[in-house]
Amino acid sequence: MTLDSRLLLLSPEDNCLIAAATLEAGTSVAMEGETVVLATTIALGHKLARHALSAGEKILRYGAPIGHVTRDVAKGEHLHTHNLESDYLPTYTLDAGHAFVGQNES
Repeated sequence: MTLDSRLLLLSPEDNCLIAAATLEAGTSVAMEGETVVLATTIALGHKLARHALSAGEKILRYGAPIGHVTRDVAKGEHLHTHNLESDYLPTYTLDAGHAFVGQNES
């Protein structure tokens, strides 16, 4: 796999890459045998699509799902709150008396 040194693949199962440097719009990056020109600036540490993604597709980071895309996304496109929704489910809630429900009390 040919991958630009400014991009990180955290796990082979991931469908997102991480910017190891801020990448300005118009920058060309090598992504798995293809050169992709970035349409927008991608900040250090932000995610971009490893390949084209369909609306509803799960995003994997470290091989684990972190959310899903809310619309079709092109290869190399920035993944963030404008096109990515978290699948996080809280494991506790606050009751009316502001006590945590669902956690072990010690």
